Amino acid sequence: MMSSHIVTPGPYRATKLWNEVTKLFKAGMPLRKHRQHFRVYGNCFTAIAAVDWLHELLRYNSNFGPDVTRQQTIQLLKKFLKNHVIEDVKGRWGSEDLEDNSHLYRFASTSPLKPIPHRPPVSGPASVKKSFSMKEKEGFFKCRTSKKPGKETTENVDPSKQDMETEPVIEVVQARALTEEDIQDVWRGITLTHLQKTLGLTALEDVLDPRHINSQNIVYNMTNVNKHGVVTLEDKTDDLPHWVLSAMKCLANWPKYDSNQPSYPGFERDVFKTVSDYFYSLPQPLLTFEYYELFVNILGLLQPQLERVAIEALQLCTLLLPPASRRKLQLLMRMISRMSQNVDMPRLHDAIGTRTLMVHTFSRCVLGCEEEVDLDELLATRLVSFLMDHHQEILQVPVYLQNAVQDHLVYLRKVQITYPGSGGVEAPMPIYSFCRQISTEEFEEQKLSVSQAAIADLLESLVKDKNMSVKDKKKKLKQFQRQYTDIYTHRFPTTASEAQLFEDKPKIKPPMLISMKKPKAFGIRN
Repeated sequence: MMSSHIVTPGPYRATKLWNEVTKLFKAGMPLRKHRQHFRVYGNCFTAIAAVDWLHELLRYNSNFGPDVTRQQTIQLLKKFLKNHVIEDVKGRWGSEDLEDNSHLYRFASTSPLKPIPHRPPVSGPASVKKSFSMKEKEGFFKCRTSKKPGKETTENVDPSKQDMETEPVIEVVQARALTEEDIQDVWRGITLTHLQKTLGLTALEDVLDPRHINSQNIVYNMTNVNKHGVVTLEDKTDDLPHWVLSAMKCLANWPKYDSNQPSYPGFERDVFKTVSDYFYSLPQPLLTFEYYELFVNILGLLQPQLERVAIEALQLCTLLLPPASRRKLQLLMRMISRMSQNVDMPRLHDAIGTRTLMVHTFSRCVLGCEEEVDLDELLATRLVSFLMDHHQEILQVPVYLQNAVQDHLVYLRKVQITYPGSGGVEAPMPIYSFCRQISTEEFEEQKLSVSQAAIADLLESLVKDKNMSVKDKKKKLKQFQRQYTDIYTHRFPTTASEAQLFEDKPKIKPPMLISMKKPKAFGIRN
């Protein structure tokens, strides 16, 4: 089996995955001679052999995973036949009548790869093209005003060279009232900044159309939740119908939901069909058509070593959903997760287990493209499987994002300034240039002079340090001389000037003490 290649996030990831699978299939599928109807065909394979080989490839491929079923593999081979990746041994293709049997197929001579379309630049009004950066709204630039009214300095100058008559500016911080639009812009900007960083993309426009982002959805999904973290809707017309909610509760809490519920054989299957029929009847999947490309790109992060990154990315992406869609997704994931773990749940399908049934029943209700893509079902299966396992963490309100937004709002409420001479009336923040443009040569000169001045100050502080011992000072001066010879030579041009530094501390050698043996004293006794 050929090694898999992880398709990294980026635009048109579904097309890239299609090309990846077709390349692996064409390069690795074993070909040999087969006899059919008294005739020998070379370089071909049976449908059943193709299903076996491709199913194994998809299950162990990092981009799809072990939840891929044999039936899904057959569906993909039918897509291969329809798109002329393969043809039958008589050269026929275009239909989707491939079955899991011994019929013979071969690879088409044409290229099986699909061209990656060029994404046109986003067009529209200036409000649509807003940058995801929040710097333009943060008011980080500070300004200075001179003593004379109406005259402003537009340079970032050395304070030591400023006019001594310049009056120091006293900045008085006052509270600033933020509009609802300001608050929504902060939520939008910080959410998208975190998302771009998490996905590791240089620009979110590659996978997300800015026109589809609704700031109100982000704020609502973060602030209107119950104690379980599930979105609560003010407009109940968008909520799940009462009979669907009742059926979902019945399945999620089986068999303890209602003692009065019917007990006839197959009742649970009827209830399950009621729920699945409702979700299939929705006009679009829960993750919406607009965000299809975004969620497909997150599939590239569903690796064991990137699990935390994938969870954070899904946390942020699901905040972009309309509140009604996010609520339905939360309740659906809670239901199918409980059902798949409930040992008391009767079998709902004769051939497959409950978990597999949940994934494959609701995958197309969760993720899908408005124009059907060949790998939709496989991609949706992988995403729903991951959502089932991590739905509690993914669909909760991310506290770190909430804290980041609150901290930024506190900052923005303090940025308006009252200037002296304004009579106590809050003056509008003037727009000044913070720096003047200089040439490259001037910049290099300034950089050199400033750095050398700082090093010279360091040397002077070392020289004047009275708390340092003579030994340590000499040692440090020696090190400084080796590293910054020019600056040291400028400060101590001669040996004599260097020696003057230690003149007030002459070295005094202690006198040599001659040890003499004392004569032994003898006592004289009479």
